[in-house]
Amino acid sequence: MLTLKLLRENPDFVIERLSVKNFDAKDIVNGILEQDRLRRQYQTELDGCLAMQKAKAKQIGALMQSGKKEEAETAKSEVAALKSRSAELTALMEESEKKQNDLLVLLPNTPVAIVPRGKGAEDNLIVKISESIPALPEDALPHWELAKKYDIIDFDLGVKLTGAGFPVYKGKGARLQRALIGYFLDFNTKAGYLEIEPPIMVNADSGFGTGQLPDKEAQMYCATLDNFYMVPTAEVPVTNIYRDVILQPSDFPVKMTAYTPCFRREAGSYGKDVRGLNRLHQFDKVECVYLSLPEKSADALDEMVAHVERLVQSLGLPYRILRLCGGDMSFTSAITYDFEVYSEAQKRWLEVSSVSNFESFQANRLKLRYKGEDGKVQLAHTLNGSSLALPRIVAALLENNQTPDGIIIPEVLRPYTGFDRID
Repeated sequence: MLTLKLLRENPDFVIERLSVKNFDAKDIVNGILEQDRLRRQYQTELDGCLAMQKAKAKQIGALMQSGKKEEAETAKSEVAALKSRSAELTALMEESEKKQNDLLVLLPNTPVAIVPRGKGAEDNLIVKISESIPALPEDALPHWELAKKYDIIDFDLGVKLTGAGFPVYKGKGARLQRALIGYFLDFNTKAGYLEIEPPIMVNADSGFGTGQLPDKEAQMYCATLDNFYMVPTAEVPVTNIYRDVILQPSDFPVKMTAYTPCFRREAGSYGKDVRGLNRLHQFDKVECVYLSLPEKSADALDEMVAHVERLVQSLGLPYRILRLCGGDMSFTSAITYDFEVYSEAQKRWLEVSSVSNFESFQANRLKLRYKGEDGKVQLAHTLNGSSLALPRIVAALLENNQTPDGIIIPEVLRPYTGFDRID
């Protein structure tokens, strides 16, 4: 959530920056500032009323002691009127504050200066691309056919048990999933990330804290009886560990990693791009969360991007890194880099990771703060990155490593799988 301080001091900057996300913020910003003006006006009048009440109360005591009962009764009537007006002002102030907050949560995060303008994925900027695209025979199979051929993933059984988008992994397919999760977690913990095992259901406060609510409510699965949400990513519970926490500068950086199954309704998704593992309602992902001092978060983002790049490289997959344009960025992000791996069998790039800096946007919702050396309490910065999402990694591994003798397992995974090929 953007801060009132920023909106008060530089509303034109907010409007201009949000136009990069193709978001027309003018009316909302003006509405927020008007409610802020009214709230402060009511607060000033309320403060005056309360001060007058206090003064009148002292007068009543003095008048009663001096025997001026008639004047004391008049003063009591005046105090009663002031109390009534104070109650009205309190209600008006609370109403303005609610209207102001209802508008504030509608504003996305402002993108940083280097975020390119654009409407969608076609306008993203390629900042790096590898040259190791494998040469496969013309009859190379897509992963959904390989999964059936080697009996490692059963999409039809998933439909029977739950519905489309809930695959069942079997045999070496299930072992590969477990191997990837273990390898990703070990890779992250060796880089200094603390492993967390969080709940996979969160409350509404947690969803609000990281920006999933109210923006992405329609994309989340909800257990309505208890009003819990299935996590769309481990980012939500892990970042919320520090909701309503005040840190010290010496506590930074805070680096955490977690594996969870992830649940997304993916409403409106259809067509060829959702076949097989390309888009699921339930999938496994390992996430990294990074809490930083504001002046160091840009360097933290570079650190996270380099970390994810080394992880993708270790799997031997062709990849590219994109800086997302404004129109393709999330509601909460100030800047995002996407990692995509190339599927030679599908002849397309598959997104496997997003690494984002949210700056103070999430921290303001979370009330995640730190006490600076000057003693002032300030908002921290939050970042997160997938490292990695499994479905499309599995798709690319199966497709790019297929041979007439089976699917070759990358060397780094063999200590985790216990086998070097799927045949």
